[in-house]
Amino acid sequence: MRIAMIGTGYVGLVSGACFADFGHDVICVDKDEKKIAALHRGEIPIYEPGLDELVATNVKAKRLDFTTDLSKPVADADAVFIAVGTPSRRGDGHADLSYVYAAAKEIAQSLSGFTVVVTKSTVPVGTGDEVERIIRETNPKADVVVASNPEFLREGAAIRDFKYPDRIVVGTSDERGRKVMGDIYRPLSLNQAPLMFTARRTAEMIKYAANAFLATKITFINEIADLSEKVGANVQEVARGIGLDNRIGTKFLHAGPGFGGSCFPKDTKALIKIAQDYDVSLRIVESVLAVNENRKRAMARKVSQALGGSLRGKTIAVLGLTFKPDTDDMRDAPSIPLVTGLIDMGANVKAFDPVGMEQARGELPSITYCEDAYSCAQGA
Repeated sequence: MRIAMIGTGYVGLVSGACFADFGHDVICVDKDEKKIAALHRGEIPIYEPGLDELVATNVKAKRLDFTTDLSKPVADADAVFIAVGTPSRRGDGHADLSYVYAAAKEIAQSLSGFTVVVTKSTVPVGTGDEVERIIRETNPKADVVVASNPEFLREGAAIRDFKYPDRIVVGTSDERGRKVMGDIYRPLSLNQAPLMFTARRTAEMIKYAANAFLATKITFINEIADLSEKVGANVQEVARGIGLDNRIGTKFLHAGPGFGGSCFPKDTKALIKIAQDYDVSLRIVESVLAVNENRKRAMARKVSQALGGSLRGKTIAVLGLTFKPDTDDMRDAPSIPLVTGLIDMGANVKAFDPVGMEQARGELPSITYCEDAYSCAQGA
């Protein structure tokens, strides 16, 4: 199959490289000329274990290429995936869909022959309807099906998640669209990956509901951790004790400084806003977001309490800065409010992260960065 991937961010680049590894011909498109030039040089703009090798292998095999020109890849494609950013919109927390809609309009102008246009980006329910309206308004003659195919990739394990998925959700009621999407994912049939077809709006809802539920598990165990501290219980054993129940499961039950990253904070905010637009109150999700924000800042107070109630003049070592291991992503990382809280209390902060130091310097410029964990811990 011939695939055009619009966007070379985290989702677009990983998805494009994996599709190419399935044997499809993939062209990744991005307006950022510097990023495309870097990719042509073999430089990967994000850290993801195994991605550099996967990209290099498929570029060498001529199954994967990069360009800034959208028109020819879209005209030649059997399927066009929209994998552009949907950040939280300033002021109201809604998902900013301007990049998605701009991509849809540009895609429409280049469509040729039957094409499936697929939203891979995380988008609010009903976005596919608007994408289809924009395409049909821009190019009334287009023979197109608009589908939803949300991603469920964990940063740090994205390639394995793509190749060995728990499920593949495809939102389309069109038989031609189902056939194309089935052909694209057919290589995964050897792994018996369940391909789940739904209505388009249902697929869009599944993505938000999944992320909100996982965020709820994280926040739940963090609140149980607070209570465990007060009553003298071991929260790690509590988490294991409840996680061994198959109805609950062990994943996402690790007490810590709260969730961050590119998905959970953004998607929980967007889901709350979607609900408000439909006059529905998601009280659990609203509480999850509020508790998570409070916990991030509270971690600095826990450090202060552990050191006698004052951090003035003390040196604190922070090991790990990105929002999770095996990524260089600093978006909404819990380390940011933790470190700023420590500094506000008068502490001198030293830090080390295996892969995220360069990105962290932009967010936390006033701390001391160390070469390894040992030099970071020295004198702390």
